Amino acid sequence: MLRLRSGLRHLRATPNTRGSARLLCAEMPKKAGATTKGKSQSKEPERPLPPLGPVAVDPKGCVTIAIHAKPGSKQNAVTDLTAEAVNVAIAAPPSEGEANAELCRYLSKVLELRKSDVVLDKGGKSREKVVKLLASTTPEEILEKLKKEAKKT
Repeated sequence: MLRLRSGLRHLRATPNTRGSARLLCAEMPKKAGATTKGKSQSKEPERPLPPLGPVAVDPKGCVTIAIHAKPGSKQNAVTDLTAEAVNVAIAAPPSEGEANAELCRYLSKVLELRKSDVVLDKGGKSREKVVKLLASTTPEEILEKLKKEAKKT
């Protein structure tokens, strides 16, 4: 083994083999997951769509709506659209999930979707809720329908 190492040193020291050694290094495949330092890559990472106020798109591609619920109202209504949430009055008491079920029913009617496409994602026991829409729709369409419903009241 010692002889082999000394022989390689001798080969590397000669001027003719230096160029071929560089050529071999240049043609070797890159490691998987290796990055190039300082070189710009042609692909830019995909950025998520900017949120449209309370309506956004989650990483899985579903449209989500931030809701501020007001249970125990006289009638169901979209009362206000703010940058943080959609204020929704719900005509059901906040007990045993009645208001949550009524919220999903009301939003399915307003957004013209099936009841099974409107699902409560977060906030089962809170007034701040996130509703996920399983139907294929755009945030712009949803925001437009919510604005139209808010103008009625």
